[in-house]
Amino acid sequence: MNKSKLLSLFLIGLASIIVLHAQKQKSFYPGKLWFDTDGKIINAHGGGILYHKGTYYWFGEHKGEHSNDALVGVTCYSSTNLYDWTFEQIALPVSDDKNSSITKGCIIERPKVIFNEKTGKFVMYFHLELKGQGYNAAHVGVAISDNAAGPYVLVKNGRVNAGIWPINIPDSQKKLNKKESDFKSWTPEWLRAMENGMFLRRDFKGGQMSRDMTLFVDDDSKAYHIYSSEDNATLQIAELTDDYLGYTGKYIRIFPAKYNEAPAIFKKDGVYWMITSGCTGWKPNEARMFSASSIFGTWSQHPNPCRGEDSELTFHSQSTYILHVQGKENLFVYMGDRWIPSNPIDGRYVWLPILFEDNKPVLKWMDRWSLNDFD
Repeated sequence: MNKSKLLSLFLIGLASIIVLHAQKQKSFYPGKLWFDTDGKIINAHGGGILYHKGTYYWFGEHKGEHSNDALVGVTCYSSTNLYDWTFEQIALPVSDDKNSSITKGCIIERPKVIFNEKTGKFVMYFHLELKGQGYNAAHVGVAISDNAAGPYVLVKNGRVNAGIWPINIPDSQKKLNKKESDFKSWTPEWLRAMENGMFLRRDFKGGQMSRDMTLFVDDDSKAYHIYSSEDNATLQIAELTDDYLGYTGKYIRIFPAKYNEAPAIFKKDGVYWMITSGCTGWKPNEARMFSASSIFGTWSQHPNPCRGEDSELTFHSQSTYILHVQGKENLFVYMGDRWIPSNPIDGRYVWLPILFEDNKPVLKWMDRWSLNDFD
């Protein structure tokens, strides 16, 4: 048998193994290649999960081999067991219209979807950067659909809470007039001015910046948009209107001038927990963890929740979402991404169970784990 035939048989066999593995997966393998039920690599980066009527829907950024720009749109996969994922469709496709806010070549990051019981609509929020403007726009995009898997239609985009002060800013800070040009960047004086709302005031009229983000629906069905703002220096938490399509005007700043991004949040036993990362571009860093007894604070910081080797790099990942597994009251799953800017499509997913020690969340590396481990 010649070499070409041997190679063909090998490739066919390899493809069969991949498909078989994808269809029979019964464990999670953090950081390994993860295939859908068609044997194709799951392409849903910076994602989040919606659970609706017995099915999980995983939404994420479609990545190519050479660019982090949105050239396709937001993908949607479905699963009933969290192991085996079926590609549904491009839930929010980019547009060929050059005048569209989501025209091909824009930046779409960290899509999250929630369901509104009152309106029956599925609502998607995402970080949007307009084509050709780098990361200067710092918009939030809002899209809706009648179906969980989509397609979704963009209804608006822009900055957040224009002309509105956060509820936890002192009146004295509203009146300050120091500008960035008054300081040398990264000096103690500059950071103190940032903490005292220098960029908040700069963006007051036009609206607050919204970059890395997540959504959270509380027990009372109130929904919140949590996002990096003020050039990523400060996290903000904003309450959404009852239809989830806008803002009530009630929002707070937390940890100003501490530079947090990649927020992921969950609630257990009446306590809100949030995991974030520092700002080091595409490179991983040490996870940060915060807690509060109210969504509007006061928030307190805790040590890095990761334990063991590479814990200072969050196991080479960055948080994107925390999933509560249905039917398992105390099982929450950390979802993280390993970013590879040189080959974005090869970014791997790191899913790890959140353990609890002394009633505080802990992340430990596991080469392999399953939901049955937590029965």
